Amino acid sequence: MALPVRTNLRHVFRFIHQLNSPKRYMCAASTENKLPATEPPGGERVFSGIQPTGVPHLGNYLGAIENWVSLQNQYPSVLYSIVDLHSITQSQDPAQLRNNIVDMAASLLACGIDPERAILFQQSQVSEHAELSWILGCLTSMPRLRHLPQWKMKSKQKNEGSVGLYTYPVLQAADILLYKSTHVPVGEDQVQHLELAQDLARIFNNRYGDLFPEPRALMSSTRKVKSLRDPSAKMSKSDPNAMATVTITDSPDDIALKIRRAVTDFTSEVTFDPETRPGVSNLVTLHAAMATISVEDAVSQAKGLDTGVYKKLVTEAVIQRLTPIREEIERLRADRTHLEEMLARGTQRARELAAPVLREVRQRVGFC
Repeated sequence: MALPVRTNLRHVFRFIHQLNSPKRYMCAASTENKLPATEPPGGERVFSGIQPTGVPHLGNYLGAIENWVSLQNQYPSVLYSIVDLHSITQSQDPAQLRNNIVDMAASLLACGIDPERAILFQQSQVSEHAELSWILGCLTSMPRLRHLPQWKMKSKQKNEGSVGLYTYPVLQAADILLYKSTHVPVGEDQVQHLELAQDLARIFNNRYGDLFPEPRALMSSTRKVKSLRDPSAKMSKSDPNAMATVTITDSPDDIALKIRRAVTDFTSEVTFDPETRPGVSNLVTLHAAMATISVEDAVSQAKGLDTGVYKKLVTEAVIQRLTPIREEIERLRADRTHLEEMLARGTQRARELAAPVLREVRQRVGFC
């Protein structure tokens, strides 16, 4: 008996959809049309990610993004991900998250990330990240995760963190291993998380055969930027004091006000001594980094100036460096379609690398 027309059409549409959908779950043994090789050219590949918290602040710029720009010119294969899966370990307003993703893309481009030299993409749009995270999570013990800094710090703040926060480092490991990354730029606070990725690469390789390289750390040489109001803490966008953090889109007037109100001490001379003079030393660090000079040169330029006058020198260096970046972000924001298309192209390129690796993982694990 013939099926009703509506049922036939439904089956036809489903069939067409299946033909047009990416074949993400096919195994290597059953796939005739291979995707591009996943081995990085020259044997080296860099991966790093940044959460879409909106526009970056100076700590993000000097601690990570500036280094990213240099790395894309040093390595043959580089991937930078806007890690929105990580961001939802804290409650997010969906509309704000969408805007933050686009803002972060604009900020990275304005700071010098070149989508022709580096693959810039949105993590959640490559579903292989989540599946590999589950597989790696099954190779990870709970005690191993319990002692990692992310969980220890944030679960105390929340009294009891979510499962997502607990397994956050496993997803980080999946992000890295999915692309067979060989190098990961990290700060000191992320070293233990990278060690987990190295451990999971070894565990998987020992159990299922060699597949993943053990990624190595690229330690950032930039000193940590401290809060302008509490130099014992890192600069952070979540700081409730608006005067504590300089974002890369702050106006010259806002930058001048925040630096003018930066905490120093009762000694007027400018010296660099992070232990006993953290506030003044933070200003010296900012000055040196933004003027691209050494700390010694920054202190030399401050000779004979009291801290009040020195703050004006720091302000000038920050404004001069950030003004072209702020203007470029404004230009890019005006063309949201361009930003979304750029991210879509990056996502497609990332998926072309990720899909064959996950197929191989699925086959080795025994899913097919």
